[in-house]
Amino acid sequence: MKKNYVSNSSESVRMFKSDLLEALSKVHWTVPLYVFIPIIGFLSYWAFTHTGITVAGFFGLMVAGLAFWTFAEYILHRYVFHFVPKAEWALRIHFIFHGVHHDYPSDAKRLVMPPSASIPMATILFLLFNWILPEGYIFSFFPGFLIGYLVYDISHYAIHHFNFKGGMWKRIKQHHMLHHYQDPSKGYGVSSPIWDKVFGSDFIKKAK
Repeated sequence: MKKNYVSNSSESVRMFKSDLLEALSKVHWTVPLYVFIPIIGFLSYWAFTHTGITVAGFFGLMVAGLAFWTFAEYILHRYVFHFVPKAEWALRIHFIFHGVHHDYPSDAKRLVMPPSASIPMATILFLLFNWILPEGYIFSFFPGFLIGYLVYDISHYAIHHFNFKGGMWKRIKQHHMLHHYQDPSKGYGVSSPIWDKVFGSDFIKKAK
C-alpha cells in the first residue's frame, strides 16, 4: 500500500450514502467484548459438558487457538488488507475494509471490527476449523482464537488512543505507528510484532 493522504483528525468520514450502511460501519470499541465474551463462555462450557475433554486438553487447545490467531492476524493484514486491486469496484471494497483506516487512523468509531462484519467472518471460520480439526476440538480451539481476536481488536484501539509511557505496550504502539506513518509495507503485526520478525517485515532499528 503506497503512502497516501493521512488525517490526524478523530472525525469519522462518511463512507456510504445509506444511513443504515453508514451506521453499520461504525462501532464503539467495547462492542466486540459484549458480542464475543458470551460466545467464548458458551463454547468453553460446551467443550467441558459435551466433548469429554480434560482441563489440560482444553487449555492446550485454547493456547493453540490463541497462537494461531497471531499468525492469522499477520497473514490477513499483510496479504488481504494490503492487497491493492486494480478494478474500481474492488478498490472501493478495499477502502471500506482497510484503506479508510490508513487515511483516517484516529477515527475512534472505525478501529474495531463492527459486528456486521465480525460475526459473519467468525461463523465462516468456525465452520472451516470444525471441518479441519478432529471432532469436538473446535469447542476448545475456537475460544482461544476468539480471545486472540479480542486482544487484537482492543489493543488496536488502545494503540491509537492511549498514551503508553513505557514498557511492552509502548514498543507495540511505536511498531504500529511506524506502519502507519513511515512504511505501510512493513510492520503488519498489530497485537504482536513476532511474525514480522519471523518473516522479515520488521522495521530495521537504526544504530545509535
